[in-house]
Order: sequence, then structure tokens, then C-alpha cells
Amino acid sequence: MFSGIVERIGTIQEITPIGEEGNARRIVIGVDDEEYLQGAQIGESIAVSGCCLTAIELGPRHFVVQAVEETMRRTTLGQKSAGSHVNLERALRADARLGGHIVQGHVDGVASVVLVREEGEGWWVSFEPPSDLMKYIVEKGSICVDGISLTVANVAYSRFSVAIIPHTRAVTTAAEWQTGVQANIETDILAKHVERLLQWMRPDEPSA
Repeated sequence: MFSGIVERIGTIQEITPIGEEGNARRIVIGVDDEEYLQGAQIGESIAVSGCCLTAIELGPRHFVVQAVEETMRRTTLGQKSAGSHVNLERALRADARLGGHIVQGHVDGVASVVLVREEGEGWWVSFEPPSDLMKYIVEKGSICVDGISLTVANVAYSRFSVAIIPHTRAVTTAAEWQTGVQANIETDILAKHVERLLQWMRPDEPSA
């Protein structure tokens, strides 16, 4: 489990196709300082731009993960290359403050940036996600975009918007968002559980 509070920006050092058809990837991710990975263990979960991945190798300033076909289909990892930046967050400790919201690292889909504009001291950014995710997105609710816990500032028919403060742009990859860029989206897990529960309570009704 994660909180959506990005801890570091990592840099992809190497991406290698693996598997019989080459659809999976072995990804080497570098970090700037040795302290970040101190105490990390092989098998540990690390959120990489919102994707919960397992560390299979560890070095002082890098770690290695594998992304299987489902992850490549569902996320933006297939668009990354050596030199790409990614947001990093290690798994939440039980005694840590939950500064963001409950994030699983299970990406629901990919959204496209459709608008970026300066607004006062910050930036207004609008995303267009897959249409079936809009029902889970509510104004003033929480959403995870590329591993960043954000508050939904506005919801329209086919898009939602967030307001980005300078600190967020400085410590995450939000500074790289521009029209046409795609980002990983994870909606509120509580909304999805409630929807599934209601489906079981009313089994004769078709799902939305």
C-alpha cells in the first residue's frame, strides 16, 4: 500500500524485453542517492509512477523490476525509454502518516493531458481518462496520477482537472506534463468496492 506522496524522481537506466514474445520488460531504475534504498529488500514493492512493482535486484543507487504483459498493457511503462523520469514511492510503513490517500499501485488506465495552463501561483491540468473510469472520479475527491496523490478540482463530462502547486512540480514528474502526454491513473479504491458490493446485492441488474 502507498499514500501517493512521491519520495524521489528516478531515472530509467535500461529497459530490456523479456519473455518468449518479448512483451514483458526488465527495467533498471536509478536514484540519485544511496540513502533512499537503505534497508530495502528483494521482493519489496515500490511504486513506479503509480505502478506497484517488485524489486528483484538491488544496488546502492538502483533497483530492478519486471513488468509483465498486463502491466505493459495497462500503464505508460511501454512508452518509457532509457533516460525517462519516473516518480518513486516505497511501500507505506504502518506507523507512517497517511499524507495522501489510500493508493494500491494498481493502475486502472491511462489518461491523456488535454490542457495545461498557469493559474496564479500554480497550474491547472486537465486529463481525459478512459470513459469507464469517470464514474469513479468526483470533485474534491482523491485521485492518483503517475503515483501522485491529487485532489480533483473539477469534473466535466469526459475529463477531470487538478490544481498543481509549485512544490509538486518541483519534486515530481508533473513538470513534464504537457498536452498529449499520457499518465497512469488509479481511482479511489473505495468507490470500486462499493460498486462491486452493490452488484452482488442486485445480481439481476447489468453492470454499468
